[in-house]
Amino acid sequence: MASSLPTHPRYSPRYLLRPFAKRDVAALDEAVVRSLPDLARWLPWAAEGYTRAVSLQFIRDSIQAWTEAKAYDFTIRGAAEPERHLGNISVWHTSRPNLVGEIGYWVRSDEAGKGICTEVAARVLEIAFEELGLHRVTLRIAVGNRASERVAEKLGFAFEGTLRHEVRVAGQWLDHTSWGLLDSDWLRERERYRAQAWA
Repeated sequence: MASSLPTHPRYSPRYLLRPFAKRDVAALDEAVVRSLPDLARWLPWAAEGYTRAVSLQFIRDSIQAWTEAKAYDFTIRGAAEPERHLGNISVWHTSRPNLVGEIGYWVRSDEAGKGICTEVAARVLEIAFEELGLHRVTLRIAVGNRASERVAEKLGFAFEGTLRHEVRVAGQWLDHTSWGLLDSDWLRERERYRAQAWA
């Protein structure tokens, strides 16, 4: 099992995934600010008063986490506009002894509904199972975030229950649905991903 990932770019059929660099601050900040009304419903960090300094700190933390093999954050870029930040997708260990990890993602509001999350999540599942050697990958999705739940369903994740008051967002406790995909599921699903042009 790999304990950390090389930093070279990865590609899906339509998108480039690569680690964040300090030069990405402006592009990340622009995408977050344009998407704040939507992101703030589900994510605690997308709060009112979000500033460029928060984007810069995220990138610094992301670079450090990658170096320390704690988490792997990818910026999502399109082939036609490689300087435009489309969103983030990340994978990290939640239990190294048990080979369990988690994926999280968001896409900017003006690119929603185009299948970006499904495609890049399919690619990151390949990284999780083939490069990190995980046995199980989980998703936790705020109840009501139907678009994210559809991604889990399309990728063949199994619904495993609801976590009550899992995360506090804007002063309110949100329940989250929990989803899981095993390496055996991945082996069964990956040909379907390819047939759908997600991988």
